[in-house]
Amino acid sequence: MKIQDLPIPAEVKDILLEEGIDTLYPPQEQAVRAGVLEGENLVMATPTASGKTLIAEISMTSKILREGCMAFYLTPLKALAYEKYEEFKKFEKIGIKVAITTGDFDSSDPWLSEYDIIVATYEKADSLTRHKPEWLDHVKVVVLDEVHLLQDGKRGPVLEMTAAKLIKNRPQIVALSATIGNAREIAEWLNAKLVTSTWRPVPLKEGVYYNGVVYFNDGSELKIPSRGDDLSSLVFDCLDSGGQVLVFTSTRNNTIRLARKLKKISSRVLTSVLRKELRKISEEIARTPPQTKLNKELASLIADGCAFHHAGLSYNLRRIIEKRFRDNLIKVLCATTTLAAGVNLPARRVIIHDYRRYDPSVGYVPIPVLEYKQMAGRAGRPKYDKLGEAILISRTLDERDFLLQEYVFASPEKLYSKLSSQKNLRVHTLALIASGYASSVNELEENFSYTLCFRQIGGRLLLEGVRKALEFLIDNNMLEVHDSALRATPLGKRISDLYIDPLTALILLKYLKSEKELSSYEYLLIISLTPDMQKLYLRRGEKRIIEAMLEELAPTISRVLMKEIAFDEYEYEFALASAKTALLLLDWIEEVPEDTIVEKFDIGPGDLYSIVQTAEWICYASSEVCKITGNHVHLRNLLELRKRVRHGVKKELLELVKIKGIGRVRARILYNHGYKTLDDLKQATLKELTRVPLIGSELAKKMLAYVKGEATELEETSEVTPEPKVETLDKYF
Repeated sequence: MKIQDLPIPAEVKDILLEEGIDTLYPPQEQAVRAGVLEGENLVMATPTASGKTLIAEISMTSKILREGCMAFYLTPLKALAYEKYEEFKKFEKIGIKVAITTGDFDSSDPWLSEYDIIVATYEKADSLTRHKPEWLDHVKVVVLDEVHLLQDGKRGPVLEMTAAKLIKNRPQIVALSATIGNAREIAEWLNAKLVTSTWRPVPLKEGVYYNGVVYFNDGSELKIPSRGDDLSSLVFDCLDSGGQVLVFTSTRNNTIRLARKLKKISSRVLTSVLRKELRKISEEIARTPPQTKLNKELASLIADGCAFHHAGLSYNLRRIIEKRFRDNLIKVLCATTTLAAGVNLPARRVIIHDYRRYDPSVGYVPIPVLEYKQMAGRAGRPKYDKLGEAILISRTLDERDFLLQEYVFASPEKLYSKLSSQKNLRVHTLALIASGYASSVNELEENFSYTLCFRQIGGRLLLEGVRKALEFLIDNNMLEVHDSALRATPLGKRISDLYIDPLTALILLKYLKSEKELSSYEYLLIISLTPDMQKLYLRRGEKRIIEAMLEELAPTISRVLMKEIAFDEYEYEFALASAKTALLLLDWIEEVPEDTIVEKFDIGPGDLYSIVQTAEWICYASSEVCKITGNHVHLRNLLELRKRVRHGVKKELLELVKIKGIGRVRARILYNHGYKTLDDLKQATLKELTRVPLIGSELAKKMLAYVKGEATELEETSEVTPEPKVETLDKYF
């Protein structure tokens, strides 16, 4: 089927033809024949690179141009959202405006009404449905990308409830995934036509390596010349024939360890021209702040054509690595499984180094088949490779047979809803009532009837869980009952709008009920104790040290905690992990350099960025809770603390960091040079300011314009904000 023959607007055809797309792939043709362009709901369960995004694009753009409506494209990850945002911007030349929104859960984002395609994460979309902006009624196409994440314990219920709320407005639903074990059931839930296929633009062979031979699923065998260990042999065999290799492993440390080993292999196949290009990339990595051991090691490895990739790296570093791997400059990439769930990054050969993952409660457990299939699907680069290979490594004959049976020849597991846990039901029951979707048990049941969970476990069991959630919310003053009508209290409504767990609110209320002022560390500890805040891991030998610091810095809270968690090892470790996280945040607001924090707490810059963002949000939520309870002492302190967390500064720098371009580093330099307030800056001349380190002439001019009232503000506020080009907190803030 040709693009020219499709019943889509001519201007959309022109854009696709400009991109070199003139003929549909077989799965795409199936989708068109299933009626996706006539408005039929669709579940498309087809392999990676089979053209699912194109189907979403023509569905959205056709409806937008013909009906003047809006489209919602939902993804699980920010990185994927930004990738799709950049991809869809090509339609702006025909008047389709594209926006992305991934943060600020306490807003209805009215500015989005000016846009046609809105790309959002699941969580942001859920937040928007709670605020019920008027423009939401104009959304007539909803694309659910990576819909297999319904089975994820954290993101799954968010996706499911967001879909259930949107379904009520009867938009066209287009659900996309490469791996769905019960695709027909998902299609029935969404009242959708189903398209399944095994077709790929690059054929995939899956196999298991054992004792020098790869045993493939088509019955063929491939002998691999030995280059020492098994992994090195498999990598060199592919590189020697001009391919690239993607190695998946279970931990961040393993990505680094394997990259160190494999650089000796990748280095052997580099030409002098390629070495020169890689040296430039290496220098770029080395210059990217913060200057940590991680950056330096990555730079060194890249010079040899090898790299590692995991969520602990900064956004900017990940983007550099991904681009250079796509450009076929980096030959070997060792990554955690987050890469398989995120951006599209194929390679000729994918090697799954570990098929077990450590679970603290039970030890090492096999990964799900669905996860394996996600990784295997990355094998084969369209337009470059004639064949893609996904290979597991076995140590024994029995293990080879096990891997063939349980992974290579196996189908992905069925997707099961995770909505029925009390944590999820508390959150979403409150949200439905607080947002006005339901005001009675019957209306709650009606809303939940649109969920996959209702279909899978039945209304009776689900409603039992909802009733328990209602009891909890009523007992804790988040809901109230009037003549059988359910209504959110002011506290409950605010908790829902703030997008925090009701348990987070209870912890905040518990520790902030006193009028006694707290130290910065005590506030940070309370924030870190909430279930919404990610925790740092405790390293061996740290427990006694952290406990001693907890007793010293927060004696009152420490006594309460230790009394409550006596004889409960899990709760004890949870409390100490929270205390350690608070110590990191204390270092941050006390202006400890970013690279020092990264080294001290053994985290990546990306981890620090995420922790600071979450802490700032919970700090804001805490201040909002204090407004409800009327606790003005804590309110004042929390508002100030939020600014300090956002900028990573001591109190005396808060005035200076109001100016755009003045982050924690420049603000401290200005302060140390005698410019301690905006009034001090007013007295300065352009020449004097440009003498200050890191203050160039352009920035100095803008600063003077700001302090003299010639510019209303320097803090630019753009609704469509891309990820920071350099994701260090110093640069970002």
